[in-house]
Amino acid sequence: MKVDQETWGNIPLLHIYNEETVTEKTPVVIFLHGFESAKEHNLHYAYQLVNKGIRVIMPDALLHGDRDEKLDNVQMSLRFWEVVLTSIEEVNYIYQQLKERGLLGTDKIGLSGTSMGAITTMGCLKMYSWIQTAAVMMGAPNYVELAKGQMAEIEEKGFKIPLSEEELDKMLTTLSYFDMSKHPETMAGRPIFFWHGKKDHMVPFATTYAFYEGIQQDYLGHPEDITFIVDKKAGHKVSRPGMLAGTQWLADHLA
Repeated sequence: MKVDQETWGNIPLLHIYNEETVTEKTPVVIFLHGFESAKEHNLHYAYQLVNKGIRVIMPDALLHGDRDEKLDNVQMSLRFWEVVLTSIEEVNYIYQQLKERGLLGTDKIGLSGTSMGAITTMGCLKMYSWIQTAAVMMGAPNYVELAKGQMAEIEEKGFKIPLSEEELDKMLTTLSYFDMSKHPETMAGRPIFFWHGKKDHMVPFATTYAFYEGIQQDYLGHPEDITFIVDKKAGHKVSRPGMLAGTQWLADHLA
C-alpha cells in the first residue's frame, strides 16, 4: 500500500493505493475526516478500502490538519459551516483533478466520511450526481436544523454569535440549498449506507434515521441499495464493526 502526501491546488491530501494493481479503471473513494480531526486520522478506513481494490483520496478540510490556523474551540465552532461548504466545493475540485490527472477513467467513484465529513457527504450528494455511492458515518442531512441547534448551544455557553439577523438569515438560506432533508429527491435512488450510534449527542441520531425512513419508498425496487446500521450502545464514535461494514459497502457497490 502506497501513501503519497500531495497537494492539489491548495488542498493537502493523502493519495493511497496499491501500486502493484492500481490503474485508471480502479474505483475511487474520497474520504472526509471529522471536526477537529485530520486526514491521517482515518487511515484505517483507507487500509480496508485499498485492500478491497479501491484508490483513496483523503483531503484536509479548511482549518484542519496541515491547514490548521490555531483557532480555539469556539472560533472553530463558529466557522463549522464555512468548513463544510468549502469542503463541498473542494470535493468537486478533487473529482475534476482525478479526471485531469488520469486517475479516474471510470464512473466508479464513492464518497464517505465521519461526523463533519459525513455531514459534508450529505451536502455533496445533494449537489453532485456523479457520486455513485456513499457511506455516511454519524452524518446528518438537515443542515438548517443542525445550524440552529449549534447556535443555540453556543449562546447557552454565554458566547454571542457575531452575525446580524440579516446575516443569519442569509446563512440559513444558503444552508437550505445544501440541506438534503429539504431535497430528498436528489438522492435519486443511489446506493447509500448509514451508520449511527443511538447515544450520539454530537450529531443527533433521530433526524438522520427519519431521513432514511423517509426515502425508503425510492428504494422499493432495489432495497439492497439502502442500509442503516443502528448501534444501540454507541455514542459519537464509529465502532470497528461499523467501519468494516461501511468500507465493505463501498467496495461492493463500486466493484
